[in-house]
Amino acid sequence: MAEARKRRRPGEGESRPRDEGRDAAMTPPPLVAIVGRPNVGKSTLFNRLTGRRTALVSDMPGLTRDRRAEKAEIGGHAIQLVDTAGLEEAPPGTIPSRMRQQSEAAITAADVVLFVIDSRDGVTGADRQFAEVVRRSGKPAIVVANKCEGSKGNDGFYEAFALGLGEPVAISAEHGEGIGDLEADMIAALGLGAPVARPSRRKRAQADAPASSADPVEPAASLQTPPRALRIAVVGRPNAGKSTLVNALLGEERMITGPEPGLTRDAIATDLDWNGRPVRLFDTAGLRRRTRVQELAEKLSTGDTLRAVRFAEVVILVIDAERAFEHQDLGIADMVASEGRALVVAVNKWDLVPDKQRRLRDLVETVSEKMAQVPGVPVVPISALAEKGLDKLMAAVFQTYEVWNRRVPTPQLNRWLGEALERHAPPAQAGRRIKIRYMTQASARPPTFVAFCSSPEALPRSYERYLLNSLRETFDLGGVPIRLNMRKGANPYAKRK
Repeated sequence: MAEARKRRRPGEGESRPRDEGRDAAMTPPPLVAIVGRPNVGKSTLFNRLTGRRTALVSDMPGLTRDRRAEKAEIGGHAIQLVDTAGLEEAPPGTIPSRMRQQSEAAITAADVVLFVIDSRDGVTGADRQFAEVVRRSGKPAIVVANKCEGSKGNDGFYEAFALGLGEPVAISAEHGEGIGDLEADMIAALGLGAPVARPSRRKRAQADAPASSADPVEPAASLQTPPRALRIAVVGRPNAGKSTLVNALLGEERMITGPEPGLTRDAIATDLDWNGRPVRLFDTAGLRRRTRVQELAEKLSTGDTLRAVRFAEVVILVIDAERAFEHQDLGIADMVASEGRALVVAVNKWDLVPDKQRRLRDLVETVSEKMAQVPGVPVVPISALAEKGLDKLMAAVFQTYEVWNRRVPTPQLNRWLGEALERHAPPAQAGRRIKIRYMTQASARPPTFVAFCSSPEALPRSYERYLLNSLRETFDLGGVPIRLNMRKGANPYAKRK
């Protein structure tokens, strides 16, 4: 891969500092993979250990398909926890077969494996078969007998001794029973030693207090905090190539891909380093029209995708070059703009387009015409399968992110306002002209402006659009949603009490 040198997963490569005092901070946390057959409670345990409801949970077997990794704190130690798809026997090339390959890759990369069984079902033939897979990996393993609440799970707990992976741990992931014993076994298997006690609130406050002149001063380099990862959500219709794009950006087959639509169900977050900039990438499920969403799995996936969009800072809308800007594409773009997120359009499968120059001109015109609420959205042609156009796509993402964070100084803003009012004055109301006296930027992310007006309720919407378009053009705010709030200013001639 020509671009593999430019992106790294955190902890990979040879760029780790040699400074011994910072080795502990720079070393990636140990990785723990949760595996087992479908519907034994792996995702419920994952949510319990991470303390967040990030993985989709349902009685439907096979809901999880991709690997999901999250950081967790176990006994005061930071670890990387990986939720996996259910292990199943399936013919090569099928979806369950690809799911199993992802789970086996997680076992290979793990430092410790949590092998989960359903105690109420007892040890099945599939459990014995997949326990053999874990044994052959040579990785330390802990048998987790889930759903042990009550007396129904006792038989399955004792049967788990026959798996040959050591003494099982009885838990109930749904009710939180036995989690302390499991965490203690995880710490011992990882060789982390005694749990690290958290400092008291008073000690943390003392640590955050300014140092006195007698205190030793640390070097400036050690006080620098690493930059926060840019959150990017990849969205689009089913089968547009979202997971293929994520795999291309990561440089590995991290997500399940294939010609079948709707393969992705969870919004999977993955960290990577792109040219020195940390990025947190969210692969999401395909979005269809709400009236067509009937199955429970798709409803859960849609809700997870919408949460990923709200959590993201930049959204990459992936569209199919052969079926570009259908109604659903425009609906997704409008939803992203309504949420106030920065937007970049990636036109995938560009290698299949015959007349590329003409097609690109048509797409840019379509964007300016049908996405008038966010003019200037970058349109980047790519081929995720061939890994072409990725540099231009990420450059557009970072540039749009900077615009989304941009702040305009108040003096410049009011000089522009005076010129805009001079070019086109506000209309009159009942014979009296509406006055806009002052403007300021209230916030960024997205850029939000507040103008103080004599009669904000009487100002036509067309005049607000004139101000918004002039703002975009003057301060180069294209491609991101901007907000303009009109407020009634105080009457300078009113008598003060």
